[in-house]
Amino acid sequence: MDHAVALVQAYLRVNGYFTVSEYPIIESIRHGYRTATDLDILAFRFPGAGRLVPGRGASADEEHFAPDPALGVPPEHADMIVGEVKEGRATLNAAATDPAVLHTVLVRFGCCPAASAGPVVDRLIRDGRTLLPSGHRIRLAAFGSSVNGAGTGKYLTITLCHIVRFLEEYLREHWEIVRHEDQKDLALGFLALLEKSRQGAA
Repeated sequence: MDHAVALVQAYLRVNGYFTVSEYPIIESIRHGYRTATDLDILAFRFPGAGRLVPGRGASADEEHFAPDPALGVPPEHADMIVGEVKEGRATLNAAATDPAVLHTVLVRFGCCPAASAGPVVDRLIRDGRTLLPSGHRIRLAAFGSSVNGAGTGKYLTITLCHIVRFLEEYLREHWEIVRHEDQKDLALGFLALLEKSRQGAA
């Protein structure tokens, strides 16, 4: 997995999203099929997603965790992000705004039926976001090293620098819990290793 994609995936997971990275979109051609593109990150967050640390028996410690304000997550709505990740300037490439690609993603993930996906895709491309009658919100997002002029407010943009700082602060703030995790996420695991080395040095 691309390092920048891994970093964004860790960030979204910490903020309560289920994620799929480098999702392939197959298209039919005259003599078969081919991979048209890979979408860097798809993420979905249920309303009210939070933290739960189970205890012995039925007891559990729940932390009502507010996601990063930079994400602009509406707590009362389900939120889906279709994201592009760049090591340079945060921007959406042609595939991320291709009507056929977005139509395929929305139908495959059950966001809307194929017959009614067209208008949803049109709004998503035009406005960078759309709200379905179900309350399910879908947004386009770009992540990168800089956001100068990117999106012009049309779609969500977040810098990789912000993501690193957020994750480092998250690890420090929740270290007493996080340090006990058998961390499988490569990006978060590497940052946790750095924090462990700082804690050991201190």
